[in-house]
Amino acid sequence: MPLTDEKPRAPEDWKEALGWTPALALAFAPYAAKGLLPARVSLVYRKQLKVLCHTGELVAGTGGRIRHHAASLGELPAVGDWVAARLPERDGEALVTAVLPRRTTFTRKVPGTSTAPQVLATNIDTVLVVMGLDQDFNVRRLERFLSLAWEGGATPVVALNKQDTCPDVAERLAAVRAVSRDARIHTVSALLGSGVDELADVFGYGKTVAVLGSSGVGKSTLVNRVLGMQVMSTQGTRDDGKGRHTTTHRQLFALPQGGAIIDTPGLREVQLWEAGDGVAKTFDDIEALATRCRFGDCQHDAEPGCAVKAALDDGTLPQPRFDSWVQLNKELEWLAQQGPKGRLETRRRERVGHGKRR
Repeated sequence: MPLTDEKPRAPEDWKEALGWTPALALAFAPYAAKGLLPARVSLVYRKQLKVLCHTGELVAGTGGRIRHHAASLGELPAVGDWVAARLPERDGEALVTAVLPRRTTFTRKVPGTSTAPQVLATNIDTVLVVMGLDQDFNVRRLERFLSLAWEGGATPVVALNKQDTCPDVAERLAAVRAVSRDARIHTVSALLGSGVDELADVFGYGKTVAVLGSSGVGKSTLVNRVLGMQVMSTQGTRDDGKGRHTTTHRQLFALPQGGAIIDTPGLREVQLWEAGDGVAKTFDDIEALATRCRFGDCQHDAEPGCAVKAALDDGTLPQPRFDSWVQLNKELEWLAQQGPKGRLETRRRERVGHGKRR
């Protein structure tokens, strides 16, 4: 069964159910005057899209004007985008002619050595970070996921899955609490359904939730549980505990009671794209310590009066957490040097004093 027993809204309310706002209506007005209709991107597969509109889900193409004027792949239609579309007259494809302004954007750097953004999903209210309580358990990776969520403007919620297979839930829950800062944490078993009801208020009319995590953590099982039906294929983990890469694309599903959920493939690489506030929010304990150092350009290594080094020495700041903060800031500083916007961010971060590894 779905998480809520609310009755589905009337068909004419479909836009509001999926998160349509007065701001979107204002941005869409010029396109409405041209006879275009609003739609929301539910699937992107190479050059082909699927969009949700008042008639249901349609296959759509991307207009040449969008492709021509896009400065990067990150400006092309992505899952979660609201778009202006021309519907087919008969059995052809719809045509997406414009992307409406994004309220939030969940972006990472493309895997590998290329320096380019990959938009995973847009217009998200909540990022549900799923981490397994089995061999997948990794608080350093969780810090990266949380940084991505905060940076994109969404609220992260942590779901620790497979509680039925973990003999030391309390110990691992304590480790997650130590790094999750303001994010809510839930322990669940998506397979058995236990604990999933506690996530009910994360979903709701007009809200969009993106489910994120590495391969094999049970994201698709959780999505099926929330929707109350089998919409995504699932597989068990391998004998060595590593996840199987089952989901191969991002897809948005409308919830029966209103709202939407986005399933995503397992991320093997979690590299940040935007420089700044996401890491600062995730590591606000270290950021606060850094402001108490005697020198504004403290490198947190051997300088006198270093509050960060003092916290490391007395054990109140764990060394692995500090190392993770340093590594993420090094990645951001490298990205910052790739363009004018980034160089400004580099100078800002130098003033804060993000240090070297001890």
